[in-house]
Amino acid sequence: MDTSNMNEVEEAMAKDDRFYDYLLYLLVPFQYLILAYFLYRISTPNLEVYEIIGMTTALGMACGLSINNAHELGHRSTVYEQFMSKLLLMSTLYMHFFIEHNRGHHLRVATEEDPASSRYGEVVYLFYFRTIYFSWISAWELETKRLKKAGKRVLSFHNEMLLFQIIQTALISTIGVLFGLKTLILFIVGALIGILMLETVNYIEHYGLQRKKIGKRYERTLPIHSWNSSHPFGRMVLLELSRHSDHHYMANRKYQLLRHFDESPQMPTGYPGMMLLALIPPIWFKIMNKQIDKYHATISEF
Repeated sequence: MDTSNMNEVEEAMAKDDRFYDYLLYLLVPFQYLILAYFLYRISTPNLEVYEIIGMTTALGMACGLSINNAHELGHRSTVYEQFMSKLLLMSTLYMHFFIEHNRGHHLRVATEEDPASSRYGEVVYLFYFRTIYFSWISAWELETKRLKKAGKRVLSFHNEMLLFQIIQTALISTIGVLFGLKTLILFIVGALIGILMLETVNYIEHYGLQRKKIGKRYERTLPIHSWNSSHPFGRMVLLELSRHSDHHYMANRKYQLLRHFDESPQMPTGYPGMMLLALIPPIWFKIMNKQIDKYHATISEF
C-alpha cells in the first residue's frame, strides 16, 4: 500500500501534464470500439454459451470502467470533456449519473438523503434497488429545479434528463433494428453489469459513514466521510478513484493529484477485494462493522 503524496513541485508538474488528460480522452473511442466489436461478434450465429457469457461479461466490465472515466470527465469544466463524459455514460445507459452525481451525490454524500451512500447494516443487493431507482428520480428532481429556477419549461429540450431518455431510447432502438432482439438483450445485460459494478463501488466507498447534522444543515464533507484505499492496483485501474476521501473533500482536484489522508477510514483491502467482499454480506458485516466501530472511536478527534 502506497500512502505517499506528491510534494508541491511534483503536484504542480502533474497538474499541467497533459498525458493524464489524453489518457482519459483515448478511453472514450476505445469504449466504443469495444461496444462495436461486441455488437458485431455477439450477433454471429451459432455461438457457444460460454462465448456469449464471456463477451457479455467483458462488455459489462468495460462499461463499469467507462462509467469511472465518465465520472472524472464529468467533474471537468470544459464543454468537450463533459460531452465525452455523456458519451461514455450513453454506452452503458446511465446518463442520469451525470446530473445526480455532480449536483446530488456530492452535496448529500454521507447522509440519509443520498441514494448513493450505503447505510450501516444495508445489504448490497438491496442497496442496488434503492440507489438505482432513487438516483434516477433525484436526477429528474434536480433538473426540474434547475429549469424552474432559470424560468424554462420542464417539458422542453432544455431538460437534459428528457434528452438523455430520448438518446438512450434511440440507441436501444438502433441496436435492436440493426442487430436483432438477442443482441439488444445481451447489450442491456452488459450495460447492467457495468451499472452494478459502479453501484458496488458506491456501496463500499460510503458504507456506514454519516456527516453530523447541525441545525438544518450538515457539516462540511471532510476526508473522514469516505472510505479510502491506497492499494496500488485499485488506484491504477480506477484512475485514483480509490483515494475517494480527497475526491469528496475537494471534488475539483484532478484524479492524478488526489491525496492520502491518514485520518480517513481505511479499507482493509483494495477496491477489487472490497467489491468481492461486499457480495458476501455476512462476511462483509463481520469485517466492516468492526471497522465502523474503530471509526466511531476516533471520529471525535477530527
